[in-house]
Amino acid sequence: MGLYHRFILPTLMHRVCAHKDITGQRKKIIPQAEGRVLEIGIGSGLNLPFYDLKSVSCVWGIDPSRTLMNMIPEFPARQALPVHLMTGSGEQIPLDSHSADTIVVTYTLCSIPDIRQALAEMRRVLKPSGRLLFCEHGRAPDIDVSRWQDRLTPLWKPMSGGCHLNRPIPALIRDSGFTIQGLDAGYVSPIRISGFHYRGTAVTR
Repeated sequence: MGLYHRFILPTLMHRVCAHKDITGQRKKIIPQAEGRVLEIGIGSGLNLPFYDLKSVSCVWGIDPSRTLMNMIPEFPARQALPVHLMTGSGEQIPLDSHSADTIVVTYTLCSIPDIRQALAEMRRVLKPSGRLLFCEHGRAPDIDVSRWQDRLTPLWKPMSGGCHLNRPIPALIRDSGFTIQGLDAGYVSPIRISGFHYRGTAVTR
C-alpha cells in the first residue's frame, strides 16, 4: 500500500465525509438504529455522535482502514456507548449469524469491492426482525449525469479508495434478498456526479 493510500487518502476521506451535506444525511438515519448495531465501514466514527443512547446497547464497527479508525475521537457519547472495533471488510463479517438488531451502512457500499458478497454477509448477520439502515451516494436517474458517472468511475476509483460513482444502490440491496421499506432519494450536492444520494431502511425477506 502506497503512502497516498496509507496517510493522505484517509484524511481526505474523513474531511469529505464530514461535509455538512453528508452530515445532514447521517442525522436523519442514524437515530433510527436500535439494539446491537453493526456498522459497516465505521471509518473515523462520524456516525457515533448521532446514535440514540436510549435505544442502542452497543456498536460493532468494522473497517479495512486502521488509520481511519484511529481517528475516532473520545467524546461523551462514545464513553457511554460500548464500541467494539474490528479491522476487516464487509465481505467477511466476524460475527455470528442473526446477531445484529440493526446494520448501518453509510457512504460505504460505493467502495466495497464485492458488494454482493458484502450484502449477503449483512443478510446473514442481521436478525430476522432486524433492519438495514443505509445512506449512500450512487447512480443518478438523469441520463446525462449517469453517463458521466460511467465515464469517470474508472479514473475516480484509484484516487478515492475504490469508490464507484455509478452503483445502483437500491437495486443492489433488493437483489441481495432485502425488501426496502422506506427510501428517500435526490441530489444533496451541486456536484451532480457524486451528489445523488439514497437514504432508507430495508428488511430481509
